[in-house]
Amino acid sequence: MKFPSISELLSEAKSDMNAPESGIYLIHNGVVRAIAKDDSTKAVKGMILSYDREKLDEAVNKAKSAKGINYLRVFINEGDLKIGDDIMLVLIGGDTRKNAFPVLETLLTDIKTNCVTEKELY
Repeated sequence: MKFPSISELLSEAKSDMNAPESGIYLIHNGVVRAIAKDDSTKAVKGMILSYDREKLDEAVNKAKSAKGINYLRVFINEGDLKIGDDIMLVLIGGDTRKNAFPVLETLLTDIKTNCVTEKELY
């Protein structure tokens, strides 16, 4: 899947009909790193990633229904990924920081624990 650029994604969000209600846009861009997440001495060569679309839809719909959330887009890459490749791109438009930050954190945790299957390659 081709990810939009962050600029393209923000432009789309700001032209959405709900944009006037958003006072904050939060972006998460996860990328494949060169060191293992559980062992900083272990070099990573890449990653194999897949995700469950139905579970992702459930997680996104739950996040969209949270108080103050006006806009939400999620892109997840699949397949054999190399160092520096995008894993995930998330944009949340919310009314305030107080409402938007917890939703981003909860959504990312939900995606990582329930939707995505990843295997680091060494």
